[in-house]
Amino acid sequence: MDFTFSEEQQAAAEAARGVFAGVAPDAVPSPALTPGAVADDFDLALWARLAEADLLSLLLDAEYGGAGLDAVALCLVLRESAKVLARVPLLESSAAAAAVQTYGGAELKSDLLARAGRGEVVLTVASSGRTGHDPAELAVTARPDGDRQDVDRQDVDRRDGERRDGDGAGHRSGEAAGWILDGVQTAVPWAHNADFVVVPARTDAYRTVLALVPRLHEGVTVAEQISTTGERLGELRLESVRIAARDVIDAEGAWEWLRELLTTGTCALALGLGRQVLRMTGDYTSKREQFGFPVATFQAVAVQAADRYIDLRAMEATLWQAAWRIGSGAQGALPASGDVAVAKIWASEGVRRIVQTAQHLHGGFGADVDYSLHRYHAWAKHLELSLGPAAAHEEALGDLLAAHPLA
Repeated sequence: MDFTFSEEQQAAAEAARGVFAGVAPDAVPSPALTPGAVADDFDLALWARLAEADLLSLLLDAEYGGAGLDAVALCLVLRESAKVLARVPLLESSAAAAAVQTYGGAELKSDLLARAGRGEVVLTVASSGRTGHDPAELAVTARPDGDRQDVDRQDVDRRDGERRDGDGAGHRSGEAAGWILDGVQTAVPWAHNADFVVVPARTDAYRTVLALVPRLHEGVTVAEQISTTGERLGELRLESVRIAARDVIDAEGAWEWLRELLTTGTCALALGLGRQVLRMTGDYTSKREQFGFPVATFQAVAVQAADRYIDLRAMEATLWQAAWRIGSGAQGALPASGDVAVAKIWASEGVRRIVQTAQHLHGGFGADVDYSLHRYHAWAKHLELSLGPAAAHEEALGDLLAAHPLA
């Protein structure tokens, strides 16, 4: 088997390294010293450079100005971004655009994708639910607007009306009026700056649709929340928000696919952050001396660093397996969600252990706000909380194994 990356994937990673080379991880005030958000907006200059390097359109087809690459390429770029704590909605905007391309209607794709690939339109995704613990699709309800009152029930029994067409537009006769959304989504990244928020919502027919909600829209309010990284999050409140049918994706499996891509991308961020922190730890322990010797030569230090290296390699292997399953659509003994669950287990636990060991081996120097390790620790905690506890993923994996017994 060939586990090497393709030339196109390696070129994307190389381009990312060039763009992120000059980015400082402490370019904004320290979250430890800032009572509010560290900045009002994301790094717009970096966003422009990513657009110029065609790194915002990696997953888009050529007709929309993209490179037509897969989730592996995106994860390679995200890995590089996390090494410098890049403050851009690269994951959210890329994943949302990819979902529109895969499942959206022709009109929506034509209007949105090329602009998103050029960085002119910024997308984000509400994926944390109402509390951060409940499924995101249960936090918002979607009901048909006007003459679409019976469309959901028609979709359940499939005895009346037409089935959804192949491009995922999901429009049937009588559905032109759109949808009405109500509910609350918490901890929405970049909610104050994105042009559209992709919101999963549950219909009364127990289907999940994806609505592209404009940030500035009647019935939409965004309250400020602050993450452990010091970045602004948003509590998105929707009160009888009317969304046109063309801006709602009701194709089956769209939310599950988008959620898995977001999760895998988050694992890639954890991997990039972990690699950089382990490199910082190696550099520091090689220079810091005790009793006339570098502390890196002490067995206790070397064993801890080796354990974290093993964590990093496990995070890497499980990430690329999950990204490959999502990008290729390849079949396996378990659904792709099983590989994503394994990647989440290692990423959530691994990134926490790596930064904890780094703080321990740095001693008091690791808590110095003039040194960037404390920022990596804050970002690692945010990623760990975003991924959720490993025990929950292990339970989900157990359910998958029970439903799909291995031969």
